[in-house]
Amino acid sequence: MKKRLIVSLLILILVFAAAAPAQGGDTLSIAVSFLPIGIFAENVAAGTGADIVLLAPNATGCLHDYQLLPGDLTRLKDADILFVNGAGMEIFLKDISDVYPDLRIVDLSEGIDLIPAEDDDDGEYNSHIWLSPKNAAVMVRNMADALKELDATRAEVYIANADKYIRTLTELDVTLTERSAKLNKRDIVTFHEAFPYFARDYGLNVLAVITVEPDEGISPRRLAELTDVVKQYGCPPLFIEAQYSSEPAEALSRETGAKIYELLTVTSGALEADAYEKALLKNMDTLEEALGTAP
Repeated sequence: MKKRLIVSLLILILVFAAAAPAQGGDTLSIAVSFLPIGIFAENVAAGTGADIVLLAPNATGCLHDYQLLPGDLTRLKDADILFVNGAGMEIFLKDISDVYPDLRIVDLSEGIDLIPAEDDDDGEYNSHIWLSPKNAAVMVRNMADALKELDATRAEVYIANADKYIRTLTELDVTLTERSAKLNKRDIVTFHEAFPYFARDYGLNVLAVITVEPDEGISPRRLAELTDVVKQYGCPPLFIEAQYSSEPAEALSRETGAKIYELLTVTSGALEADAYEKALLKNMDTLEEALGTAP
């Protein structure tokens, strides 16, 4: 509640300053909601001198219930455009629009076949779209289209960069498809609902998620339910995420004997152009270890 009040007060202070256009230079200030979008921007805007501004810190994890801090809003003061994941991930967009009504916000989920959220009956969708290289390619194309419109003098550079990175993402998808085809098993249990798109692409079966709300623990009732499921399916591996507590998975492991592994969501770490493909290839290494592979 206190954090929310601080943001509201900052909105009142900044809204007047934001009324005047920022004095931009020759290159763009490209704001992104969190790290995966920043990685895409690093590739699409390569060689243009653009400044990539991360809105949320690169150790935040998924933005499910992230609340904007005063510093987050001030970082947008000179932004020319803001790219967001979309599909319901960024719940704070109204706060940004209140402060910067003229800032163009681009939803990169446009054109993606969204998966309905399992825990919601109100027409909401799973927003972890970036963990599919196929989806990432669509997001990159959306980003390039927006940038060429905003900065026509560098349009050819954005398009060429996007084409190059999409080829990289396509090659990544081919590699992951080939490797996933050799997995001995398909059933997994994940920490939260981060991997449905990855699972859809590569033939994995997410039997259950340990928690819907990543920052919450696991209740005795939920632990008992999951214990029954895990034992019923032969104790498939449990996958945790580095940004969140491993205690719920450890409790489930103690009850079932299922082994624990870690998968990356590309939401923390360095903002580097090749960070995305490195993370997903590492995930496939982990899946091969956990599920076994055919000779």
